Amino acid sequence: MSLKIAITDDHQMVLEGVVSMLQSVDEIAVVGTYSSAQHTLENIGNDEPDVLLLDVNLPDINGIDLSKKLLKKYPDLKIIALTNFEDISFVKRMLKNGVNGYLLKNTDKIELLKAIKTVLAGELFLQSTIQKKLLSQSHDKQVFNNGLEPNLTRRELDVLKAISEELTTQQISEKLFISPKTVETHRMNIMSKLGAKNSVGIIKIAMEKELI
Repeated sequence: MSLKIAITDDHQMVLEGVVSMLQSVDEIAVVGTYSSAQHTLENIGNDEPDVLLLDVNLPDINGIDLSKKLLKKYPDLKIIALTNFEDISFVKRMLKNGVNGYLLKNTDKIELLKAIKTVLAGELFLQSTIQKKLLSQSHDKQVFNNGLEPNLTRRELDVLKAISEELTTQQISEKLFISPKTVETHRMNIMSKLGAKNSVGIIKIAMEKELI
């Protein structure tokens, strides 16, 4: 069964480029291409994509408001922002509105496919450039507020940072020189303190509290 992908972008060359990139992938079918937010709202219900690749700079409705409208009506839809905008405050606003991934338009086919499969698995996907900016801001904020809000320990902040880098439990264990069981204990403590239910929730709430 093919994964159904739709694309919203007001630049025809971008639409054609992304379609061309995905056409050769057997398990993917591009079911719709939209040139505006209104065009998206009018057609996405009929096309029923699993994932929408969304340009956030549209002529009629911006990506933040459009994603909010779409997810209110289609809560199972996965949205990946595909844009040239690197501003972290913009990234956070998109993610807080339920967007599942954030890619810059310099992405390649391998990374795009990884992003699609990651969000369909219920996880958050951030391009490495965006991750580094978030982590850099995270470090600055932790130095400023000394990690006191919420009350995460220094080691829990280390694990939180590793989770935001999409490292596995084993990779976090090796990076921080602690056992996988200890990593999971820290993860559970972080989830409890932040009121999160899973790793995606950890990232979203950590952004809301400006920890990353």
